[in-house]
Amino acid sequence: MTAKWWSCALMNEHVAAGAARLKSRLAQGDFFVAPGVQDMIAALIADRVGFDTIYGTGYWLTASAYGMPDAGLVSYTQMVDRMRTVTRTSKAALIADADTGFGGLLNVHHTVRGYEEAGVAAIQIEDQEFPKKCGHSPGKRIVPMADMVAKIKVAVDTRDEMLIIARTDARQSEGMDGVMRRLDAYAAAGADVLFPETLSGEAEMRQACEGFAQPVMVNMANGGLSPMMPAKALEAIGFAFAIFPSLTSLAAAHAMETALIRLRDEGDGAAADIPLFDFATFGRLIGMEGVRGFEQKWALEEGNDQ
Repeated sequence: MTAKWWSCALMNEHVAAGAARLKSRLAQGDFFVAPGVQDMIAALIADRVGFDTIYGTGYWLTASAYGMPDAGLVSYTQMVDRMRTVTRTSKAALIADADTGFGGLLNVHHTVRGYEEAGVAAIQIEDQEFPKKCGHSPGKRIVPMADMVAKIKVAVDTRDEMLIIARTDARQSEGMDGVMRRLDAYAAAGADVLFPETLSGEAEMRQACEGFAQPVMVNMANGGLSPMMPAKALEAIGFAFAIFPSLTSLAAAHAMETALIRLRDEGDGAAADIPLFDFATFGRLIGMEGVRGFEQKWALEEGNDQ
């Protein structure tokens, strides 16, 4: 799929296949993890190692593309373009962060249409006020529950195949009682998956998982407010799946810093103790063999014309 321009029909096929895969896994109780992808290199590497579901993280795609924080500064147009590029690049089903839906009910309708046309298999909408903040940042403010319920109803009515994920950021302001009330209302509004953000420990996680018939997901953000736990423990608690949005970004940032410090201090760009991805393999990963094949084909055609 690398470097291939997709028609709308192929995008719709990608959505249907990804959404069907997610629905099947959720129906069967097949726990899975989805790594966050901050750029197309991360998306390609996730494909290479065998992930068939990935998470389009608003925080890290914003940081990677624009060097800005996750604070409502990136527009719908910018974000849907990034998601479209991910689906063109990766074979995996994409779960995509859509912040608050980028505005009111008409904006939610437009966002759901645009994300589905971009090839997204599941869209995540949260109940923060706009402009939103990262879920693990202080000072978050949330909208009245009725406003979020209306957004979910619009999203469900608008989508064709795509799954709707309803996230609540109520834990810090309304406690677990608020989280449970809101998730109950969002489930009744038709959300396919429930997402309680920044739960503080296993007891709260179990409470959320045991409270609803709908699948419940969890966010494992390195350095975030929720404790980091391995996949098997999360599965045992009762989660349907887990996203690991920051892992690839923080790992890549650390590796780059280490290599650049060595280059700055010692002028060494090939240190034996700093592992590098194989250059030839990377070229194949991004489609260079297809470019060479194209050039060979049309060089022959040009030769025949002379």
